[in-house]
Amino acid sequence: MADDLVPESGDDSFPESGDDSFPESGDDSFPESGDRLPEDLDVTAYVGPYVFPDIRRRRIAGTCYIVIGALALWGGLAAGNRGLLFAGILLWVIAAYHFAAGWHLRVDQTEALAVASRTVGFPVGHASAQLGWRGLLSRPAWRILVYSADEPPSIRGLVELDAVDGRVLGEYTERNPEDWSQVGRA
Repeated sequence: MADDLVPESGDDSFPESGDDSFPESGDDSFPESGDRLPEDLDVTAYVGPYVFPDIRRRRIAGTCYIVIGALALWGGLAAGNRGLLFAGILLWVIAAYHFAAGWHLRVDQTEALAVASRTVGFPVGHASAQLGWRGLLSRPAWRILVYSADEPPSIRGLVELDAVDGRVLGEYTERNPEDWSQVGRA
């Protein structure tokens, strides 16, 4: 059994130690081992700013639900199956929700950061934007966390604005309570 694992001298599956076909470890042709990032996550292939996908894409799913619901209704009527009729009506209700909640994002992340920096009233250094949803119809809203431009930041703020019409929904600013003395910053 163990003899099956050792190649015979005439076997070509393992190159001989003096054979030139076996690449040395320092050779460039030696295959790399380890994990690689997928191409879409490779930062060296940066081609421009990230664009957040529009929420109107929910309407694609809504259209699929309408088509499948119509087929279920047709099958339920043809076969007299009340379960298929119920499924078709339910799919149409779900499709209606997808169309109602498929808002168009008129305010992108860059414009949201600009509105937030004008709203807080201090020069903004670091900032972070998050897209969330409000209410039953999932109306999109940007939540922007901003820090003042001084080092370390002395003020921080949170601004929430509607991603459909750009109006500010709320704003909160405070002195930065974070203690930077432990990391060498005063």
